[in-house]
Amino acid sequence: MTKEPLRVLYISQEITPYLPETEISKICRYLPQGAQENGIEIRAFMPRYGHINERRNQLHEVQRLSGMNLIINDSDHQLIIKVASIQAARMQVYFIDNEDYFQRKNVFADENGQEFEDNEDRAIFFARGVLETIKKLRWTPDVVHCHGWITSLAPLYIKRVYQDEPFFQKAKIVYSLYNDKFNNSFSASFSEKLKFDGILDGDLEQIKNKEVSYNDLCKLAIDFSEAVIEGSESSDKSLVEYAQSKDKKILPFCGNDIDEYLNPYVDLYNSL
Repeated sequence: MTKEPLRVLYISQEITPYLPETEISKICRYLPQGAQENGIEIRAFMPRYGHINERRNQLHEVQRLSGMNLIINDSDHQLIIKVASIQAARMQVYFIDNEDYFQRKNVFADENGQEFEDNEDRAIFFARGVLETIKKLRWTPDVVHCHGWITSLAPLYIKRVYQDEPFFQKAKIVYSLYNDKFNNSFSASFSEKLKFDGILDGDLEQIKNKEVSYNDLCKLAIDFSEAVIEGSESSDKSLVEYAQSKDKKILPFCGNDIDEYLNPYVDLYNSL
């Protein structure tokens, strides 16, 4: 009997060429391609930030996946799904879009460097948008690999809100740590916004009724992941130590070149 290929869902904060080259955007561009070339079935998602040129990058809306409303902080927000292809990689990228959250000309801060006050709501919308889209695609990932802080809520939602969904019941989660810190803490009401079917008070204990820092958010992601990767040489070592204290599998920094990190990453996926 032929063995089914491993399925990996990549949830990414940024992917080049849609955003400028950074440590995260380059890994999130070449890792899925490398995994696919090694026989892994992949899906890749990122936010559709407003300054991504849709015509140049040939984004188009996927009507059959779009149109659902997600309630964030007691308000309805329409989920729009777009898709584009990176021809050289033979790889599709799905984009999570919404007029309120992503159709602005900057990523996380305005032209003066002031971080958007609704970044916390954007993170909620993005995580839930990806998971609802996977349900509509009727695709079952074996591994979910999260890159960047805007993806940090996906582990919590998969293990709590979507735990009874057949598409996520067996999914193992990998969270990559980078040097992508934000400065302004999320609001003290953030934990209340996260409460949803299946999420318990105890799940949010370390962020409950307090302003939530970058490290707090990463710790929440680590709590609900099986493995943690040092995606950057300059990622916060205290977060690696926290993952170790929680008995998570740890993959140390392997380098920024696909030839250095691809095999260790794939070996980690297969070990989960």
